[in-house]
Amino acid sequence: MSAASSAPRGGGFVAAMSPSVRLQEMIRVIRSARTQCEERGVIQRECAAIRAQFRQADNVGRSHNLAKLLYVHMLGYPAHFGQMECVRLIASPRYSEKRVGYLGAMMLLDEKQDASLLITNSIKNDLSHSNQYVQSLALCTLASLCAVHIVRKVPELGELFTTAAHSLLSEKNHGVLHGAVVLITELCEQNPESLAQFRKVVPELVHIMKGLVMSGYSPEHNVAGISDPFLQVRILRLLRILGRNNDTASDAMNDLLAQVATNTDSSKTAGSAVLYETVLTIMDIKSESGLRVLAVNILGRFLLNNDRNIRYISMMSLQKIVQTDHNAVQRHRGTIVDCLKDPDASVKRRALELSLALVSAVNIRSMMKELLLFLSSCPPELRAQAASGIFSAAERYAPSQRWHIDTILHVLTTAGADVRDETVPNLIQLITTANELHSYTVHKLYRALVADISQQSLVQVACWCVGEYGDLLLRAECDDTEPVQVTEDDVLDALETVLQSHMSSPATRGFALTATMKLSTRITHNVDRIRSIVSIYGSCIDLELQQRAVEYNALFKKYDHMRAAVLERMPVIDKTSPGHSKGEMTAGPVQERDQTQKQPAVETVSQESTNQASNLLDLLSSSDDAPQSTPAQPHSLDACPTSSSSPEGDLLDLLGGLDLMPAPSLTVYEKNGVTLRLQCDRQMDTGVSITLSASNSTDGDITQFNLQAAVPKCVQLQMKAPSGDVLPARAAGQLTQAILLKNPNKVGLRMRVRVSYCSQGTNYQDTVQIDSFPSVAWQ
Repeated sequence: MSAASSAPRGGGFVAAMSPSVRLQEMIRVIRSARTQCEERGVIQRECAAIRAQFRQADNVGRSHNLAKLLYVHMLGYPAHFGQMECVRLIASPRYSEKRVGYLGAMMLLDEKQDASLLITNSIKNDLSHSNQYVQSLALCTLASLCAVHIVRKVPELGELFTTAAHSLLSEKNHGVLHGAVVLITELCEQNPESLAQFRKVVPELVHIMKGLVMSGYSPEHNVAGISDPFLQVRILRLLRILGRNNDTASDAMNDLLAQVATNTDSSKTAGSAVLYETVLTIMDIKSESGLRVLAVNILGRFLLNNDRNIRYISMMSLQKIVQTDHNAVQRHRGTIVDCLKDPDASVKRRALELSLALVSAVNIRSMMKELLLFLSSCPPELRAQAASGIFSAAERYAPSQRWHIDTILHVLTTAGADVRDETVPNLIQLITTANELHSYTVHKLYRALVADISQQSLVQVACWCVGEYGDLLLRAECDDTEPVQVTEDDVLDALETVLQSHMSSPATRGFALTATMKLSTRITHNVDRIRSIVSIYGSCIDLELQQRAVEYNALFKKYDHMRAAVLERMPVIDKTSPGHSKGEMTAGPVQERDQTQKQPAVETVSQESTNQASNLLDLLSSSDDAPQSTPAQPHSLDACPTSSSSPEGDLLDLLGGLDLMPAPSLTVYEKNGVTLRLQCDRQMDTGVSITLSASNSTDGDITQFNLQAAVPKCVQLQMKAPSGDVLPARAAGQLTQAILLKNPNKVGLRMRVRVSYCSQGTNYQDTVQIDSFPSVAWQ
C-alpha cells in the first residue's frame, strides 16, 4: 500500500500554493492536509503547475520542479510525466541540474521505459567528463545497485555475489557498506541457503552497528545528531531477517538492540526511524521478554509525539503485537484512548481498533464508557466499525445481562442506522434468555420507541418486545426502573405511528404489524381495533406486508380458535442450536423453555382442526410443496419453529422458518483466521448457483476483503455484487459472494479463486485452486 493511501494527515488549514513554492513549502502544505482528499487536491494542483512549467522553453526552475515531482512519486502518486524532464536535465551542462536529472532517472526509469534509451549517450559522455563529480553521477546511475537488480531478476545468479558481498562488510566507506547490506538482504530474501550462510556474519553486523551507535560526532555522516541513520536502518532490517526463527542469531543481537533502544534520541525524525526499525526487529526475532517490554514502551513514547505520522505507525505496530504482549500494551491504554480524540481520521481509526483489542473482563466497564463516548461523536465512516466492536466486546466480557442489554440499547439509540443486520436477532436472542429482565426491557424499549422512531434497528427490537411482552408493559410492574403508565390505546398508537411513518423501512413495518397482531392475545378491549389495522394492510403495495396481513386476517376469521396457540410467546432461543449461528436465525429446531407445557396444546388439536390447518397452508401456498415455496424471511422472528412433521406442527411454523435441507458445501480456504466455504445449488439444467461464504475468527475486523474467480473457457461465469468488504471479528457475521456458472456441456468444473484482504494493517493475497465440487454442481 502506498503512503498516499495509508499514512495519516496533519491538521490545519490547507493553503493554496503558488506554482513557484519551494520544495520545503510544498512538503509542509501536503503534510498539513487533514484528509486524503485534501492531500490529493493539493498534489493535483501542484502537478498541474509543474506540467505547465515543464512546457515552457525558458523554464529556469526545472530542477526544483523535478525535485518536487520526485517527492510526489515517493508518496505513491503518478509522476511518469517527469521522465522526459530527467532526460533534459541530464543533458544540461549545470551540475546542479544534472544531479537532479540523474536522481530522477534512478527513481522514475527502468528498462521498460523508452526514455531510458535516450539517456544512453549522455551517460557515455559524462563517464569521460573532466569533472570527477559528474563522472560519479553517471557511474552511480549506471550501477544503481546493479547486483541487487540482477539477483531480483535472476535469483539463480545470487551465489555469484555471496563471497564478494561478505568481503564488502570489512570496508570502511559507508556508501560501500550500505550497498553491501542491501545486497546481502536481497540474497537472504531470495535464497534460504544464503540466509543460513549469512547468519554467520551477525557478529560483524553487530560490531558495525555498535560503532555507529557509540561513535562521536562525524560531520560527514551526521543527520540530526544520528550517525548515518540510513545505514543503521538497513543493518537493523538485515538483522531482523537473520534473527527470525533462529535462537543463536537472536541471542547475538539482543544486547545491541537494547543498546540502540536506550541510546538513540527520538526527538528528531532520524532517531525515530532508527528506533522504529529497532522495535520491528525486537518483535520479529526471538528476543527476551524484557526487551519486548522495552520495545512496547518505545511505541508508547511514540504515541506522545507531535508528529501524527509517528503516532500512526506506533498504533499500527501495537495492533500487531497486542495479542502476544497484551499486558505490556495495556500499560499505555490511557494514551491510546486519548488518541480517539485526535482530529485526524486515520489516527482515530487505528486508535479505535487498538482500543477494542485492549478490552478485557477487568476493564470492560471503564473502556466501554470511553468507547460509547467516542461513538456519540465519531465520524460517520467509523460508526459501523465502532458499533460492531462494542457489540463483540459486550458479548464476550459483559459483567451481567442487564449491563449487556443496556449497552446494546445505548448503541442502537446513538448509531442505530450504522449497525449490522445481525444486531437485531442477536439482541432478541439475548432478551429471550433474560427472563427476569423482560419487564425492565419492555419498559425501557417502549420509552425509546415513543421518543424516537428514526433508528430502525432500535424500533424493530422495540416492536418485537412490545409484541412479546406487551402484557408486562400494561401491568406497569417493574422493580428495576420507573414503570410507565400506559394504556392499550397508547401502545397501539405507538405501533401505528411506526406503521405509518415514512422513516420506517418495510422490515420495520413487518415487525410493527406482527407486534400489533401478537397484542391481540395480550389485551382485552382493543381487539377490534387490531383487526381493523391488520385488514388495512391486506392490500398494501409491499408484498411482504400484504402476505403477513392476509395470513393474520385468516387467523382472525377462519382460524380464530387457534390464534392464541399460534401467537403465544416465543420460546427461549438457544444460540448453539443448529438453527441459530452468530446472529442468523434460520430454520431448524429451537430449545423450548418448558416442553411439558407446550405438548398438550398441540395434542389437543382435533382432526377437524388438523384439516383446517392443512387447508390454511394450502391457502397461503402457490404450489404443491408449500413448505418449500414460502420460507421465512430473515426478519420474520415471531415464529415458533419446531421439528414436528404433523400439520399442527406446520401450523405453528406458519410465521417462521422451515427446516430446509442444507445445500452441499465444502471448505476451500482456511488461513490467517479467514475461512471460505463454497456452497452449490442446482438452478437450471445448464446453470449452477454457487455461494462463497467467508468468516473471520480473529479478534479484529478484516477489511478490503475481495474475491476474484476464473473458470475454463467452456464455462461462463457471472459474479454478483458481494454483500460487503468487511469481515466482522470473532465470526460475528459473514460475507457472501454469489456466482452463477453456465455449464452447458456439463464438464467437470474447475475454478480458481483469488482471496485478498487486510488484517491488522497487513495485506494478504492467496490463490485457491478448486478441483473438487459437490456433485450437484455437474450432475
